Amino acid sequence: MQSITLEQFNGYLQGQGKSRYDICNLDWQVNLGEHWLLLGANGAGKSALTAALIGEAKCESGQRISSINKLMLVSSDSHKQLLAQELEHEKHSLVKDLIFTGHSNNDELLAQLIELFKFSSLLNRHFRDLSTGETRKLLLIKALSSHSELVVLDEPFHGLDVQSCQQLNKILIELSQTITFVFVLNRLDEIPSFITHYGYVNQGCLLHTLAKPDSEQLSDLLKLLHLEHTSLDVPSPDTEQEQKAFTGNTLVKLSNAKVSYSDVSIFKNLNWTIKKHQHWQLSGANGSGKTCLLNLITGDNPQCYNNDIKAFGFKRGTGESIWDIKQHIGFISNALHMDYRVSISALNTVISGFYDSIGLYQKPSDAQINIAQQWLAFIGLSDKKNTSFTQLSYGDQRMLLIVRAMVKHPTLLILDEPCLGLDEANRQRVLLLIEKICAANTSTVIYVNHHAADKIKGIENYLKMEDFSC
Repeated sequence: MQSITLEQFNGYLQGQGKSRYDICNLDWQVNLGEHWLLLGANGAGKSALTAALIGEAKCESGQRISSINKLMLVSSDSHKQLLAQELEHEKHSLVKDLIFTGHSNNDELLAQLIELFKFSSLLNRHFRDLSTGETRKLLLIKALSSHSELVVLDEPFHGLDVQSCQQLNKILIELSQTITFVFVLNRLDEIPSFITHYGYVNQGCLLHTLAKPDSEQLSDLLKLLHLEHTSLDVPSPDTEQEQKAFTGNTLVKLSNAKVSYSDVSIFKNLNWTIKKHQHWQLSGANGSGKTCLLNLITGDNPQCYNNDIKAFGFKRGTGESIWDIKQHIGFISNALHMDYRVSISALNTVISGFYDSIGLYQKPSDAQINIAQQWLAFIGLSDKKNTSFTQLSYGDQRMLLIVRAMVKHPTLLILDEPCLGLDEANRQRVLLLIEKICAANTSTVIYVNHHAADKIKGIENYLKMEDFSC
């Protein structure tokens, strides 16, 4: 039987900068026809183990034996590598060039995937113009149509809207008859029904494996991922920051808002008033304009000056500075995560939230340092306070950026997919934290998310981008 076998494999996966993820005494065999799921906390080493499986990790001792030659990987790292290639060579590749070149494709399946993900209209678009969800779909189309025998899917549902997740799950079920899949997932509700083997990873070691487990065995494995929740005490705000809080009742008002690029209209005729302590959930399919709308509010989209927008007492375009607006906003998004590449400590990353800066360029007060330390203790990262942001795992980075957005108890807290990439325990903790913030009414929350299961108690107002599509 064709397989990949790792015997007493010791090595590492080289990350960004000086970071590396060690792999310890790995004994693992994956046979064609099996479907594996690796589980574990953020930073446990799941992605490093899959890198060893497909031959992309550095081997220091032991061996990797493979009779499977056609392998593909879909992950955040493959997304970053593709983007880096574009930037390094100053390319402006079209989507169709990336899909139809480089691999021998199953033409029938390729056409099916393009139709399934509604990609026909995107084929002549530049790759850099794709949203996060659209880029993930592109990577999936390439991998699944490539005649591969084994495909590693590291967070394949990452950034996809609900309908796209359902469509992907359906096609994966069909393809599981002919392709061996190895999954890395953080959300338990995304586990495909056809998984045959489970592995639990911690500190670069494959600690537990289960083959076709019964319900009780599987339940015992999943319990390893859950934290026991006690009462959560949100650290108090900085007293100086409290004095700067906006006191008006209407925080933001958009009248007949619209965004378009060239001849393409993203949305139009959008009217939205956000009042103090009136929490909102913003939803919409990939590419529907959710992030564009948020950037109108924050001022990060230049079209904010072409729209009728009032924010925190200012009418946009009447002489206000961007900091007049941003001092009242806490913000987390996938784009911010991608842009936050400075090598500062975890502690200073949190402190930077007081100044809305990427990096820390001012001397913080003793009170701000103390508050930041409380937040690190709150999310269980006190022992990493001096670790560089770029050397932390993806999940730890996301947790830090969420805390960075919350640290100043902003008047308006914008959470654009805050749980993307988090393991089950941290996801539940973040959701509970947001719920407490809503209940405390210290910040007004705009919560963007595709997953119905992640609805927050206390959010009773909903805006659907489909109502304003063109």
